[in-house]
This record gives sequence, structure tokens and C-alpha cells, in this order.
Amino acid sequence: MKQILLAVDDSPAGLAAARVAVELAAGWAGQIRAVHVLVDGVLEAALEQEASSAGVHGRRDLGAHAALKYVGDLAGRAGVPIETMALEGEPARRILEQAEAWPADLIVLGGAGRGRIGEPYVGSAVSRVLEFADAPVLVVPPS
Repeated sequence: MKQILLAVDDSPAGLAAARVAVELAAGWAGQIRAVHVLVDGVLEAALEQEASSAGVHGRRDLGAHAALKYVGDLAGRAGVPIETMALEGEPARRILEQAEAWPADLIVLGGAGRGRIGEPYVGSAVSRVLEFADAPVLVVPPS
């Protein structure tokens, strides 16, 4: 496995997924494409309008770039080639598009914690990636 697609955000599970992806890529002499998908701006626009405070989009973008910088720095310290990109749209669809276009040998994502006791909860986007991905998918729990 040489090409790892990492879907990263600033959640504990997303950052744990970044660490796992870098470790795997370093061990396999592979490379990473890290993507952060910004959900389309409909909710943020509504919140911004209701809150009468500008900057929701800017803070959202800063969070995305901070997560991508974190994983870029992590990969750089490990000597792993990495490409980072912020995308916009429906997360599962954009992750699946990237996995096919690149093409990824492995997709690494963060899980969302737990649902009911004893059952893992991965969320709708991760569930959709698991269902429709052509490549193997590794879901990393929060550390």
C-alpha cells in the first residue's frame, strides 16, 4: 500500500487518524493525500445571519487549515510525502471522489466515538464511505 487517503478534521478521532496514517505511510514508504471537507455553507450562513456576527466561515476555514497544517507537520517530521487539500461539499461524496481520482490504496478516517453501549458509532459520513469505497477503509477511534 503506497497511497493513503486521509480524511482529517480537528476532532480527537480525526487527529488520531492522522497519526495512524502517518505511521502507516512511514512504515510502507508510502504517501498521503490529506483532505478536510468543509460542509457546504448553508448552515454556517444561517447561523451567521441569526447571530448577527460575521466570521463563521472564516473560523471554519481556519479550523480546516489548522488540521491540515497539523497533519502536514506530522508527516514532514516522519519524512512522509504529503499533499493537503481543503474541499467543500458533502463529506462522504468528496472523500469517495478523492479515493477514486487519486487512486487510494487505503482510506483512513476518524470514528465518532460511541453510540449505544457496546456498539461503535462512526457517523453517517464514515458509514457511507465504508459502504461505497472500493479501497479498504480504516476507521480510527478517538485516542
